[in-house]
Amino acid sequence: MSGDTNPADGISFCTSILASNSDAPTNTPALSDLSERDKPWDKHRSESDQIEALYRASEFEQLGERIHFCSEFLDFKLTPSNYGELRLKLAAARFCRVRTCMVCTWRKSLRWKAKAYASLPRFLSDYPSYRFLFVTLTVKNCEINELKKTLHWMNQSFTRLTRLKVFPGVGWIKSVEVTRGRKGNAHPHFHVLLATKSTYFGRNYLSQDKWVGIWKQCLRIDYDPILDIQALKAKDSLLGLIAEVIKYQTKPTNLLADREWFLEYTRQMYNSKSISVGGIFRDYFRQLEEEPEDLIGEGDETEVDEGHLLFSWRRKEQRYRLFE
Repeated sequence: MSGDTNPADGISFCTSILASNSDAPTNTPALSDLSERDKPWDKHRSESDQIEALYRASEFEQLGERIHFCSEFLDFKLTPSNYGELRLKLAAARFCRVRTCMVCTWRKSLRWKAKAYASLPRFLSDYPSYRFLFVTLTVKNCEINELKKTLHWMNQSFTRLTRLKVFPGVGWIKSVEVTRGRKGNAHPHFHVLLATKSTYFGRNYLSQDKWVGIWKQCLRIDYDPILDIQALKAKDSLLGLIAEVIKYQTKPTNLLADREWFLEYTRQMYNSKSISVGGIFRDYFRQLEEEPEDLIGEGDETEVDEGHLLFSWRRKEQRYRLFE
């Protein structure tokens, strides 16, 4: 699924220590009690435990083993906040980088967002008059074992769309999302952030019906596909749309609902690309097409390090607690 993983510096514990300490009784403080902003760690680590369980006794058992030891220990450094209080900042952890690990998926999403946010001001400075559309493109649900083929067809269709003269996007970020249908099939769709020239909202404007028509034309189908288009009214909502595009590929509730569906999803999504960037956006957001090397976040060299706190995952309790 992913490349090899290496333990982060400072987080190197043998398996026996992990096994003997991860569920030991303790009254030490929980991470979620000490830091409001770090509450998601418990939720995502708990979801990953459930993913690991689904992989047991399957062809993907090795992926489950990698997920088991992912983020078992979190090393946080204490740094002063702008208000003079100490806050926790992740300094080291060991990540498995398995696609379906909810901890790694969450961390990748955060790093992608950070990179996009850092590049956004330069784009807005270079193209101050450009406007933005948020487009969701869908097709009819497919059987889960047809997912890979369906996504290939959709990607080919999107390429045809971008080559049409009427296509208004001069730059785009496209992500893939797959949800589970009520009948156990798959619902693949694209979320696309488009940059357009301001003239699009004049004589070049495309109505909803026209969008449906050109997407239907590119798909080469005989039914009207469902799609949604939203125009940004203010630039301050652009960050929220980027966050919407660069989000999880599949919601945990979909992955955990049915084991056989989940295992087939793993087969179908193997080695697939979750985010693509095109047009003038490539000069600004090209790094979004690559797996983030750093799932922790680069530290500020001027930060004051006031010490470290180490937290371990307590499986029976489903919480991170201070490690003694």
